[in-house]
Amino acid sequence: MKKSANSLIPIGLMLFALFFGAGNLIFPVFMGQNSGVNTIPATIGFLITGVGLPILGVAAIGYSGNDLQALASRIHPKYAIFFTVALYLTIGPAFAIPRTATTSFEIAISPFFGSAMKSSALYIFCFLFFVVSWWLSISPNKLVSRIGKVITPVLLLFLALLFIVSTIHPMGPWQPAADSYRDTMKALTQGFLDGYGTMDALAAFVFGIIVVNSVRQYGADTNEEVALSTLKSGLIAGACLGIIYIFLCFLGASSVTELGMQENGAGVLVGAAHYYFGSYGRIVMGVIVLLACLTTSVGLITACAEYFSRLIPALSYTLWVSAFSIISFFVALFGLTTIIKAAIPVLMFLYPLTISLVILTFTHSLYGGYRSVYRTATLFTFFPSLYDGLHTAGLSLGGLDTFMASLPLAGYGLSWVSFCLAGLILGIILSHFQPAKAVQE
Repeated sequence: MKKSANSLIPIGLMLFALFFGAGNLIFPVFMGQNSGVNTIPATIGFLITGVGLPILGVAAIGYSGNDLQALASRIHPKYAIFFTVALYLTIGPAFAIPRTATTSFEIAISPFFGSAMKSSALYIFCFLFFVVSWWLSISPNKLVSRIGKVITPVLLLFLALLFIVSTIHPMGPWQPAADSYRDTMKALTQGFLDGYGTMDALAAFVFGIIVVNSVRQYGADTNEEVALSTLKSGLIAGACLGIIYIFLCFLGASSVTELGMQENGAGVLVGAAHYYFGSYGRIVMGVIVLLACLTTSVGLITACAEYFSRLIPALSYTLWVSAFSIISFFVALFGLTTIIKAAIPVLMFLYPLTISLVILTFTHSLYGGYRSVYRTATLFTFFPSLYDGLHTAGLSLGGLDTFMASLPLAGYGLSWVSFCLAGLILGIILSHFQPAKAVQE
């Protein structure tokens, strides 16, 4: 390294700022409300997928030296396009971008409107939100980055103050856990699944190449240096996220007595800010979150438009920005709770494939990088993941439901694990009969 290890600190903080968005605020605090007395095991599970997996995703990009599509091409070029497009749409106009608008609406605007006016206010707000997002996304200026550099520290400072006050004077005792968190193991695995909602493991594959390029600019030369520096940067970002998640989970767990069970995490944050700091605190929280969500929206629109303009060069970047802004607007009109519920089946499908790809990347050298291992492990993971997505969406699949329910970890939504392991083993066996079909680095 040409520069000191301290050079990685700004890269790690940059990565944290990229990760930190609407989902990072609303999911842990809502999980705390539901997990109650079992908040500690639920938080551990949440940290695995909300912190550990994103770090590994970023590290996987650094370890492989490839972007997402090139990495997924180790399985098959067509699968790589499918997986990359699905991932970008999920962290883009289908769920994550609309969620930035609805989260900021619920925290900053909704408390000032009665139920009769709430729908009309949501339509007007989302329209203005995405007009501004569209303008900032197509304008070559530094306004967004400047806002981000100011707003993120201010938001963290406000959250730190909220955490300190809530730790000294909690709103109330932790309540009995909801059924999905009824015991330690159930709380641990449900927290693991709740971590999917942040979508950070998916975003890690997008942000990873940004980190790789940054550590190279800071002096990393060899592949080993790039991989290690990327991992260290990820650990810095992960430490920041982990601390925030722990406090948010505990804040949510102590809020039920005072606030009651909320419809989503936004209501908990608004209620907590008002409880501790009055109307002024609620307004400050709303403005900060609004600006933070706006910068996240612009960042996601820009990232998605850049990828699709490369994928389909016949359509310009500006056209993609316009399309994603319009689609996000209409999706946002369904409201925050509906968007969260609609995203769960998709995440139940994508996350196991993401975890499988991370495992395959880090074990690449152990099995010689044979395509048979990549393909069988992914294929075996694909079908139970698809089933979990359809099942979570409420579809009944007859006898297949009975079979899937009998598999190990099925009761915890993790039946794909045994399939993935079987695919790995079968792929290794097949690799001995196809010695020439290793992935070319």
